[in-house]
Amino acid sequence: MRHIIFGGDGFVGRHLAPKLLADGHEVIVADIAKSDLPHYRQARFVKTDVTEQSSVDAVGIDADDMVYNLSAKMLSPIQVRAKRHEFFWPVNYHGTEHIIRAMDRAGAKNLVHFTTDMIYGHTVVYPMTEDHPVAPLGEYGLSKLQTEELAAEWRKRGMNISLFRPRLIIGPGRLGILEKLFKLIDWNLPVPLIGSGKNPYQFISVFDCAEAARLAFKAGVPNEAYNLGSLNPPSVRKLLGDLIAHAGSKSILVPTPGWAVKRTLDLLDWMNMPIMDPEQYLIADEDCLLDVSKGERELGWVPKYRDEDMLIAAYKEYRAKKDGHAVSAHHVPAE
Repeated sequence: MRHIIFGGDGFVGRHLAPKLLADGHEVIVADIAKSDLPHYRQARFVKTDVTEQSSVDAVGIDADDMVYNLSAKMLSPIQVRAKRHEFFWPVNYHGTEHIIRAMDRAGAKNLVHFTTDMIYGHTVVYPMTEDHPVAPLGEYGLSKLQTEELAAEWRKRGMNISLFRPRLIIGPGRLGILEKLFKLIDWNLPVPLIGSGKNPYQFISVFDCAEAARLAFKAGVPNEAYNLGSLNPPSVRKLLGDLIAHAGSKSILVPTPGWAVKRTLDLLDWMNMPIMDPEQYLIADEDCLLDVSKGERELGWVPKYRDEDMLIAAYKEYRAKKDGHAVSAHHVPAE
């Protein structure tokens, strides 16, 4: 069977493609850029810009194809307020729309699509199940929520669309916002917390995300949404404290009044000098915990990686890069 992965050269796709090839499937990676990845010895690459309908159409989707949409603009690099809509929407929403329309014209019915837990906004029910109220706090979450609404419309027309809502995805090759944290620890500087740090912080491994996508296909592409997050995440204080100890750093954790920090960050955002996106800091001291049991019940998916191990592995990758060493992308769950 042929599997087409839009955004397949990116973070999750580069781990999903080898899984599908190992299962004996034909794989097409449709992305805007091609990396030097070993699975291209077997997979075919098609240069694709999802913001252009003609480019998506040129991939040549067939009726029997299994399609994955992993293309997305993320919260890193941080954007100023005025540029957020134009940054997120062309890829996140319109790109999804272009893929679905191309599938429709080809008669293809099966899609796995990644959105985000940011569609939930503030915590209303703890832990968050997939029926938690949705109220995104910015353009990123809103762009992803509207792709879910788009999916709901196309399900009514006969498509099978499985949706995944991951927490912060962590894995080899992408440090993102964690690099700022690692620099503070390397320089033995204080690490400020937003609030007390007693709330949990939950990651999800890129490897676990790729496996969830594979299992959705194996399960027949259910018309459902699934949270993706780790099991039993520790508190922010413990997570960062363990990392500081591992690094041998003299950094200390500094609790702060969460409301005061948020208002300061609001001011910086208003002044077009953001150091975090509001979708990140507005929930930083809340008990945001995804209930991931639905994925186990319906797909047989159980996350394998622990938050503590993922964060330390990410730090090791950061240090290895600074020291000029390569780290295997196949074994280290870093971000």
